[in-house]
Amino acid sequence: MGWNEYYRRRRIMDNAVDLARRDDDHRIPFDHVDGAATMFGTEERLLLALHHRWTQLLTGHLRARLAGPENAGEIPGERSAEHGDHLDTVSRAWRAAVRAEPDLHAVLAANVQRHPALRRAHQAELRLLAVTSGLGEPHDGADDLARIGATLVALLDQRDRPRRVRPGRSVGRWLRRLAPSA
Repeated sequence: MGWNEYYRRRRIMDNAVDLARRDDDHRIPFDHVDGAATMFGTEERLLLALHHRWTQLLTGHLRARLAGPENAGEIPGERSAEHGDHLDTVSRAWRAAVRAEPDLHAVLAANVQRHPALRRAHQAELRLLAVTSGLGEPHDGADDLARIGATLVALLDQRDRPRRVRPGRSVGRWLRRLAPSA
């Protein structure tokens, strides 16, 4: 792909998100997105490209907060007093990604159940969040990791809604109460 094609794809994706933002259900009006059918072929492929953009954003925030030269040998998800709590760090990274691209996140969340390939990509994201946060281990079953990741995301989505929790309680503390003990 050349630069012209790259920028054309990017404009189409930006336009699709902008049009979906205006829809109450955050659906992409695929037939009304100029060039989408030619460049992507199907709505599912367009959504997969948007998910790829989201994954790059999210993993960038995760890398920036979790990894550095001083802990390059550390296993993601491993907790130590020296490096702090990965769950809170992953929570902050996820919220930062959502704040950076709220419309992109809303479009993907609204459409994830409509397309099998997008569901698979989303499940991989949930597994990543579960392992990276330390709530799951890489050897845990894929379905279990996806459920753990989905629970984490659901709790993070609820963060800004009014709640009756004592100040100072982090999402991590609440999740640890829900996590089964080993």
